Amino acid sequence: MPKLILIRHGQSLWNAANKFTGWVDVPLSERGRAEATIASCKLRDYPVDVCFTSMLFRAMETAVICLTECDEICAGKIPVFKHEAKDQDWHGWDKYNGDPDQELPIYPSSALDERYYGDLQGLNKAETAEKYGKEQVYLWRRSYSQRPPGGESLEDTQKRVVPYFTDCIIPYIKQGSNVLVAAHGNSLRAIIMVLDKLTQEEVPGLELATGVPIVYDLDLNGEVMNKQIIVN
Repeated sequence: MPKLILIRHGQSLWNAANKFTGWVDVPLSERGRAEATIASCKLRDYPVDVCFTSMLFRAMETAVICLTECDEICAGKIPVFKHEAKDQDWHGWDKYNGDPDQELPIYPSSALDERYYGDLQGLNKAETAEKYGKEQVYLWRRSYSQRPPGGESLEDTQKRVVPYFTDCIIPYIKQGSNVLVAAHGNSLRAIIMVLDKLTQEEVPGLELATGVPIVYDLDLNGEVMNKQIIVN
Protein backbone atom coordinates (compact mmCIF):
# COMPACT_ATOMS: atom_id res chain seq x y z
CA MET A 1 0.00 0.00 0.00
CA PRO A 2 1.67 3.28 -1.09
CA LYS A 3 2.33 5.95 1.49
CA LEU A 4 1.97 9.71 1.16
CA ILE A 5 4.12 11.57 3.68
CA LEU A 6 3.31 15.23 4.25
CA ILE A 7 5.60 17.46 6.29
CA ARG A 8 5.46 21.14 6.98
CA HIS A 9 8.95 22.65 6.85
CA GLY A 10 10.87 23.01 10.09
CA GLN A 11 10.76 26.27 12.01
CA SER A 12 12.05 29.17 9.89
CA LEU A 13 13.82 32.25 11.20
CA TRP A 14 10.61 34.24 10.70
CA ASN A 15 8.51 31.57 12.44
CA ALA A 16 10.84 32.07 15.39
CA ALA A 17 10.34 35.86 15.14
CA ASN A 18 6.53 35.41 14.91
CA LYS A 19 6.37 37.11 11.51
CA PHE A 20 4.09 36.52 8.54
CA THR A 21 6.33 34.89 5.93
CA GLY A 22 4.32 33.87 2.87
CA TRP A 23 6.52 34.04 -0.22
CA VAL A 24 9.51 35.66 1.50
CA ASP A 25 12.30 33.09 1.07
CA VAL A 26 13.49 32.73 4.66
CA PRO A 27 15.69 29.75 5.64
CA LEU A 28 15.28 27.39 8.56
CA SER A 29 16.38 28.28 12.05
CA GLU A 30 18.70 26.03 14.06
CA ARG A 31 15.60 24.56 15.68
CA GLY A 32 14.03 24.05 12.26
CA ARG A 33 16.99 22.04 11.03
CA ALA A 34 16.85 19.97 14.21
CA GLU A 35 13.11 19.36 13.64
CA ALA A 36 13.82 18.13 10.12
CA THR A 37 16.58 15.84 11.42
CA ILE A 38 14.24 14.38 14.03
CA ALA A 39 11.59 13.89 11.34
CA SER A 40 14.13 11.98 9.25
CA CYS A 41 14.71 9.60 12.16
CA LYS A 42 10.96 9.13 12.59
CA LEU A 43 10.65 8.22 8.90
CA ARG A 44 13.46 5.65 8.79
CA ASP A 45 10.90 2.86 8.32
CA TYR A 46 9.20 4.66 5.41
CA PRO A 47 11.46 4.44 2.34
CA VAL A 48 10.66 7.20 -0.14
CA ASP A 49 10.60 6.79 -3.93
CA VAL A 50 9.96 10.39 -5.01
CA CYS A 51 9.77 13.79 -3.33
CA PHE A 52 7.91 17.01 -4.12
CA THR A 53 8.61 20.36 -2.55
CA SER A 54 7.82 24.03 -3.03
CA MET A 55 10.24 26.51 -4.58
CA LEU A 56 10.90 28.15 -1.20
CA PHE A 57 14.19 27.29 0.46
CA ARG A 58 12.76 26.37 3.88
CA ALA A 59 10.73 23.57 2.28
CA MET A 60 13.58 22.37 0.05
CA GLU A 61 15.97 22.43 3.01
CA THR A 62 13.53 20.36 5.05
CA ALA A 63 13.14 17.85 2.22
CA VAL A 64 16.90 17.39 1.84
CA ILE A 65 17.47 16.95 5.58
CA CYS A 66 14.61 14.44 5.81
CA LEU A 67 16.04 12.43 2.92
CA THR A 68 19.68 12.47 3.97
CA GLU A 69 19.92 12.25 7.77
CA CYS A 70 18.80 8.60 7.80
CA ASP A 71 20.12 6.44 4.97
CA GLU A 72 17.19 4.03 5.17
CA ILE A 73 14.77 6.59 3.75
CA CYS A 74 16.49 6.74 0.37
CA ALA A 75 17.31 3.01 0.30
CA GLY A 76 20.72 3.68 -1.21
CA LYS A 77 19.54 6.20 -3.79
CA ILE A 78 20.90 9.75 -4.20
CA PRO A 79 18.41 12.63 -4.01
CA VAL A 80 18.58 14.77 -7.17
CA PHE A 81 16.61 17.96 -7.81
CA LYS A 82 14.79 17.79 -11.15
CA HIS A 83 14.40 21.30 -12.53
CA GLU A 84 11.60 22.16 -14.91
CA ALA A 85 12.79 22.00 -18.50
CA LYS A 86 10.20 24.60 -19.48
CA ASP A 87 12.04 27.20 -17.40
CA GLN A 88 13.88 29.13 -20.12
CA ASP A 89 16.42 30.40 -17.63
CA TRP A 90 17.47 26.88 -16.63
CA HIS A 91 20.73 26.06 -18.39
CA GLY A 92 20.15 22.31 -18.59
CA TRP A 93 23.59 21.38 -17.30
CA ASP A 94 22.13 18.77 -14.96
CA LYS A 95 22.11 16.07 -17.65
CA TYR A 96 24.41 13.18 -16.81
CA ASN A 97 25.38 9.66 -17.85
CA GLY A 98 24.39 6.98 -15.38
CA ASP A 99 21.57 4.85 -14.04
CA PRO A 100 18.49 7.00 -13.26
CA ASP A 101 17.18 4.15 -11.10
CA GLN A 102 19.91 5.04 -8.59
CA GLU A 103 18.50 8.53 -8.00
CA LEU A 104 15.60 9.72 -5.89
CA PRO A 105 13.99 12.61 -7.79
CA ILE A 106 12.97 15.80 -5.99
CA TYR A 107 10.52 17.94 -7.96
CA PRO A 108 10.29 21.58 -6.80
CA SER A 109 7.17 23.48 -7.88
CA SER A 110 5.76 26.92 -7.15
CA ALA A 111 2.32 25.28 -7.07
CA LEU A 112 3.23 24.03 -3.57
CA ASP A 113 4.44 27.42 -2.29
CA GLU A 114 2.96 28.90 0.85
CA ARG A 115 -0.05 31.17 0.44
CA TYR A 116 0.85 34.73 -0.42
CA TYR A 117 0.28 36.93 2.64
CA GLY A 118 0.39 40.19 0.69
CA ASP A 119 0.66 43.32 2.82
CA LEU A 120 1.11 41.25 5.99
CA GLN A 121 4.43 39.74 4.93
CA GLY A 122 7.17 40.72 7.35
CA LEU A 123 4.77 41.99 10.02
CA ASN A 124 4.77 40.63 13.55
CA LYS A 125 1.65 38.51 14.11
CA ALA A 126 1.01 39.71 17.67
CA GLU A 127 1.37 43.38 16.70
CA THR A 128 -0.91 42.84 13.70
CA ALA A 129 -3.54 41.30 15.98
CA GLU A 130 -3.33 44.34 18.26
CA LYS A 131 -3.84 46.66 15.28
CA TYR A 132 -6.63 44.84 13.43
CA GLY A 133 -8.09 42.68 16.21
CA LYS A 134 -7.52 39.01 17.02
CA GLU A 135 -10.70 37.85 15.28
CA GLN A 136 -9.82 39.54 12.00
CA VAL A 137 -6.27 38.18 12.00
CA TYR A 138 -7.60 34.71 12.85
CA LEU A 139 -9.88 34.87 9.81
CA TRP A 140 -6.99 35.98 7.59
CA ARG A 141 -4.84 33.11 8.85
CA ARG A 142 -7.26 30.21 9.24
CA SER A 143 -10.49 30.74 7.28
CA TYR A 144 -11.09 29.26 3.85
CA SER A 145 -12.12 32.31 1.85
CA GLN A 146 -10.87 35.44 3.65
CA ARG A 147 -7.91 37.10 1.93
CA PRO A 148 -5.35 39.13 3.89
CA PRO A 149 -4.85 42.59 2.32
CA GLY A 150 -3.26 42.09 -1.09
CA GLY A 151 -2.81 38.35 -0.50
CA GLU A 152 -4.27 34.90 -1.10
CA SER A 153 -6.99 33.07 0.79
CA LEU A 154 -6.73 29.35 1.44
CA GLU A 155 -9.29 28.96 -1.34
CA ASP A 156 -6.93 30.76 -3.74
CA THR A 157 -4.05 28.60 -2.60
CA GLN A 158 -6.07 25.43 -3.05
CA LYS A 159 -6.86 26.35 -6.65
CA ARG A 160 -3.17 26.02 -7.56
CA VAL A 161 -2.21 23.25 -5.13
CA VAL A 162 -4.93 20.67 -5.78
CA PRO A 163 -4.58 20.47 -9.60
CA TYR A 164 -0.82 19.94 -9.16
CA PHE A 165 -1.46 17.33 -6.47
CA THR A 166 -3.96 15.52 -8.70
CA ASP A 167 -1.97 15.72 -11.94
CA CYS A 168 1.63 15.31 -10.70
CA ILE A 169 1.62 13.58 -7.30
CA ILE A 170 -1.32 11.17 -7.31
CA PRO A 171 -0.04 9.34 -10.44
CA TYR A 172 2.98 8.18 -8.39
CA ILE A 173 0.62 6.91 -5.69
CA LYS A 174 -1.37 5.00 -8.31
CA GLN A 175 1.79 3.23 -9.48
CA GLY A 176 2.57 2.19 -5.90
CA SER A 177 5.32 4.69 -5.03
CA ASN A 178 5.93 6.17 -1.59
CA VAL A 179 5.82 9.96 -1.88
CA LEU A 180 7.22 12.69 0.39
CA VAL A 181 5.77 16.21 0.11
CA ALA A 182 7.66 18.92 2.00
CA ALA A 183 5.73 22.16 1.83
CA HIS A 184 3.95 24.75 4.00
CA GLY A 185 1.15 25.12 6.48
CA ASN A 186 -1.40 26.38 3.97
CA SER A 187 -0.37 24.44 0.86
CA LEU A 188 -0.56 21.27 2.96
CA ARG A 189 -3.87 22.34 4.50
CA ALA A 190 -5.19 22.56 0.94
CA ILE A 191 -4.15 18.94 0.31
CA ILE A 192 -5.35 17.64 3.67
CA MET A 193 -8.70 19.33 3.14
CA VAL A 194 -9.15 17.07 0.10
CA LEU A 195 -7.74 13.89 1.67
CA ASP A 196 -9.71 14.24 4.93
CA LYS A 197 -12.79 15.59 3.13
CA LEU A 198 -12.93 18.65 5.39
CA THR A 199 -15.59 21.30 4.87
CA GLN A 200 -14.95 25.03 4.71
CA GLU A 201 -16.32 25.25 8.25
CA GLU A 202 -13.98 22.54 9.56
CA VAL A 203 -10.73 23.70 7.99
CA PRO A 204 -10.08 26.69 10.32
CA GLY A 205 -9.38 24.18 13.11
CA LEU A 206 -6.64 22.48 11.07
CA GLU A 207 -3.20 23.64 12.16
CA LEU A 208 0.05 21.86 11.31
CA ALA A 209 3.10 21.84 13.55
CA THR A 210 6.50 22.46 11.96
CA GLY A 211 8.58 19.38 11.21
CA VAL A 212 5.95 16.78 12.18
CA PRO A 213 5.36 14.07 9.52
CA ILE A 214 1.84 12.98 8.62
CA VAL A 215 1.72 9.56 6.94
CA TYR A 216 -1.26 8.49 4.83
CA ASP A 217 -1.79 4.93 3.66
CA LEU A 218 -3.55 5.21 0.31
CA ASP A 219 -4.97 2.61 -2.02
CA LEU A 220 -3.98 2.61 -5.67
CA ASN A 221 -6.91 4.93 -6.44
CA GLY A 222 -5.60 7.54 -4.03
CA GLU A 223 -8.27 6.89 -1.38
CA VAL A 224 -7.22 7.23 2.27
CA MET A 225 -7.07 3.95 4.19
CA ASN A 226 -5.23 5.17 7.27
CA LYS A 227 -3.62 8.33 8.67
CA GLN A 228 -0.88 8.66 11.27
CA ILE A 229 0.67 11.80 12.74
CA ILE A 230 4.16 10.78 13.88
CA VAL A 231 4.68 12.87 17.00
CA ASN A 232 6.99 10.50 18.91
